[in-house]
Amino acid sequence: MSANGVLIEELSNNEFYEWDAYVNQHPSGTFFHLSGWKTVIEQAYGHETYYLVAHSGDRISGVLPLGHINSRLFGNALISNPFCVYGGAIADNDDIRRQLEAAAEEESIKRQVDYLELRNVKKSRDDWPVKELYVSFRKKIDPDPEVNMKAIPRRQRRMVRQGLKENLVSVITNDVDTFFHIYSTSVRNHGTPVFPKKYFFLLKQVFAEKCEVRLVMKENVPVSTVMSFYFRDEVLPYYGGGLPAARKYNAFDFMYWDLMQTACQQGVSIFDYGRSKLGTGPYNFKKNWGFTPEPLPYQYRLVKSSNVPEINPLNPKYQLFIKAWQKLPLSIANSIGPWLAKNLG
Repeated sequence: MSANGVLIEELSNNEFYEWDAYVNQHPSGTFFHLSGWKTVIEQAYGHETYYLVAHSGDRISGVLPLGHINSRLFGNALISNPFCVYGGAIADNDDIRRQLEAAAEEESIKRQVDYLELRNVKKSRDDWPVKELYVSFRKKIDPDPEVNMKAIPRRQRRMVRQGLKENLVSVITNDVDTFFHIYSTSVRNHGTPVFPKKYFFLLKQVFAEKCEVRLVMKENVPVSTVMSFYFRDEVLPYYGGGLPAARKYNAFDFMYWDLMQTACQQGVSIFDYGRSKLGTGPYNFKKNWGFTPEPLPYQYRLVKSSNVPEINPLNPKYQLFIKAWQKLPLSIANSIGPWLAKNLG
């Protein structure tokens, strides 16, 4: 596809470095635009990816990562970017961005998906519906941990200090098995299918030092964990969970504070708590840390669907499923869960 001197093509195998260089220098680039997600999504889930590159002459002038998820249970969609909170086209200018979106629209019609979903950080156009279910929580942090501590609202700061009194220890590790045990227990208890263990191993393998696993120990016993991503001057705690004892010891409060404290001392200036659904427990937890919610205007090109999808735990039709899932033995949940979760995107 070519227009106005811009050629839109699929990402070639020898262009990953150039793609990532473009993402890293673009003001709107995110960790979730990196080419490594193509490898992770294909190898962990077997989904087809469709990564679009805009070329202006011999250089990249825009990118749009897409993944195709086709499920009998949850529908058929082309998403930028599945399993990620951010996505959408980034480009040198609006004209190139629109060309990338047009190419994605053309592909979604060709594949006869239910819808094309762009997980935009900012609304990109007025002619596609917007779903404002999610918000993000991002905040600048100070190089001085004490300044960051004082910036936490008093009630939440008290919880952090209580966690600090519990003699908890934070450990950086490559132990994805222990991470997965804690995380899968946590999501089962919330009534959510867990992603396959292979997915987390691939994240660690593909993104290497940009992907960090942190365990919080109480008397040498792991009680909570978080997998975080690093991108430019940002840290993004992305997959977190804890065993029942975590609440007793304020391990979550300690864990996120320890991550923030370590990150700021390493030169990180943005703490990105990720997305949450409006009015939920995670939403309130992050807001209590003094973070301001920012709407995420996910946009849709409806192809075969007549309505914007509502595939999320707040949908009333999933409530019975959630309650039943919470009662499953962990071994069964971890056996069935990845088969379901791989299509939730």
